[in-house]
Amino acid sequence: MRTYRDDDRGQVAVEFLGMVPLILLTLALLWQVVLVGYTYTLAGNAADEAARAAAVGDDCQEAGLRHVDGAWRDGAEVSCPPGDGMVTAVVSLQVPALVPGVGGLFRVDGKAAAVDEKGATP
Repeated sequence: MRTYRDDDRGQVAVEFLGMVPLILLTLALLWQVVLVGYTYTLAGNAADEAARAAAVGDDCQEAGLRHVDGAWRDGAEVSCPPGDGMVTAVVSLQVPALVPGVGGLFRVDGKAAAVDEKGATP
């Protein structure tokens, strides 16, 4: 006959409750990694579009910001310094902390370049 001390009913529930914080922490860290990767993708794409626009004489800042999603647009910086025959664009975005639009951890830069076509003749 089993005594009360030998009874292991409820053990799975106790172990599960002990693991829930670890599971939630792992999910939060994975989500943060996804946000970092997506921010790098947005910055690179926006820099590419800004460089293309500047190469043909359009406004690079407007073109770069047009390709940045709403939550990342606040604090976004687009610069297109002049170069010698090349147009470069640098887009700097803030990586959000867990929720896009709420706070930020650090900035990432996307850089792109294109041949300056303003003076080219077909």
